[in-house]
Amino acid sequence: MDTLLTADVAARNPRERRRSSTYVDAIHDMPENGELAPAQLYSTESGRLFHSGRIVIVTVGLPARGKTHLSVALARYLRWLGVKTQVFHLGDYRRAHVGPGKDVPEDYFHVDASPASVLMRQKILKKCRDDIYFFLNNEKGQVAIYDAVNPLAAGRRSLAKEFSKHDAQTLFIESACDDEKIIEENVRSVKISSPDYIGWDEKDAVKHYLARMRAKIPHFETMEEPDLNYIKMINAGERITVNNCTFGYLSHRIVFYLLNLHIKSRHTYFARAGTSSEEDSYKADANLSEQGAEYARKMGETLLAHRDKERQAMIHRGGPDVPLKPLTVWTSTRRRTVETSQYLYEKGYRVRQRSQMSQLNPGVCEKKSEKRIRMEYPDEVAKHEQDPYHHRYPRAEVSDDLSGCNRWADGLMGWLSRIMISQSA
Repeated sequence: MDTLLTADVAARNPRERRRSSTYVDAIHDMPENGELAPAQLYSTESGRLFHSGRIVIVTVGLPARGKTHLSVALARYLRWLGVKTQVFHLGDYRRAHVGPGKDVPEDYFHVDASPASVLMRQKILKKCRDDIYFFLNNEKGQVAIYDAVNPLAAGRRSLAKEFSKHDAQTLFIESACDDEKIIEENVRSVKISSPDYIGWDEKDAVKHYLARMRAKIPHFETMEEPDLNYIKMINAGERITVNNCTFGYLSHRIVFYLLNLHIKSRHTYFARAGTSSEEDSYKADANLSEQGAEYARKMGETLLAHRDKERQAMIHRGGPDVPLKPLTVWTSTRRRTVETSQYLYEKGYRVRQRSQMSQLNPGVCEKKSEKRIRMEYPDEVAKHEQDPYHHRYPRAEVSDDLSGCNRWADGLMGWLSRIMISQSA
């Protein structure tokens, strides 16, 4: 795997991009042959899951509605499940076609474009779809995500028919948004930093992008086709509509993921719990030590000071003088983690305890140093180094147990999706 791929190379050569998207989309690569992805149920010789056919996910939506963000997030999730997934961004193919530093004709994004612009669009679309078929037919791909606007109902029906000829189900995901604040935030934070606007003044970039967006609005048709499989996300997940989407395990998994996906921007802070009075004992579930309690206080003070600094910086940049988004603290159910959050709780912040965040039970390795573990369990150490996610020391918990919780959710997921489908019918 070529890990030296840069965004520059990816823009010039979309097929190179597919070799590794680490530097472009920040999606992890698939495991090598013989290895399982973290939440993968099983492996097959073909590399595809038996109980799921080939799927092309087609994004739908006006610019600045979060389609690309959604595509990347979904690809990360499906790869975590062990599904060979690749995103095909039509914008990359457009940039590759015209070359670095160049742009398409002014009317390229208009419905009534000139014959030359229409021909260019067709060439770019053909290149993108050829790569999708190559991925599905020659690279043992199972899910291809086609990231584009796809504004017209007739065009979407044509896509579904075309992909069906290639033995692939089509699932449309529309990202709809009428909240101007969300749209403006997306334009400023994401779109003007795209390769299309390298070297542009921020105000000019925003103006140009909004003009491009307005050119599509009069001709956009929201998804209402009863015969197609689609999921419609409205205002970054405030409301979701599901139509059909009953063609197997993966479709249910995708629905479940989108029901729990957060698209709006937010900050996440990670902190270690303070040290306990019996640091090496898992069974003891000990309280914080004096040093641990002092750490908890200083950590809370540092976090609140950092958030206040962020707020002042936002105001300095011209933002509104309003409080930051509410802070919620998540801890495990272990005493030292709950006590570490006590300072923030006393300051009025909400604290939630989650058993899934608890330390894994070390089993026979409790209170043993790494050196002693290697001496007593050399075979287990070798297995663990080969596959640390799935390997289990005797009487211990393993990271894969947490993904088991997700497998348990399959029944609930299918039930929820059936309810939503019946409501939208």
